[in-house]
Amino acid sequence: MNPFVLGAVVVLGLAVAVLAVVLVVRDVAVRHSDLLFGLIALLELALLVQLVTGSVALAGTERDVEGVTFVAYLVTNLLALPIGAFWALADKTRVGGAVVLVTVLTVLALQLRLVSIWAGA
Repeated sequence: MNPFVLGAVVVLGLAVAVLAVVLVVRDVAVRHSDLLFGLIALLELALLVQLVTGSVALAGTERDVEGVTFVAYLVTNLLALPIGAFWALADKTRVGGAVVLVTVLTVLALQLRLVSIWAGA
């Protein structure tokens, strides 16, 4: 697994989480934050790159990695963020920011699990 892509996903995820907390505290609906959705788009792009590079790395590795589980986590990471973003857009209150926060924290937790799967744990 590429550590640079992993680092980009973590940094972008933390940036989205901080911005989501700010929006929740300020009681601002997420639909008014272009910056939030720009960061979400960048994070989604990084997750797509992670899916491709992770799948290529899995195909070329001699490690004892559970391939189906690893790819399932990569795909879940890729799908979770758009689902949370659309759900947040549908909400007209500050709860949308909380939905984005929970979604991005889920993505970050899945990253930890990906690292442990890749390590063979």
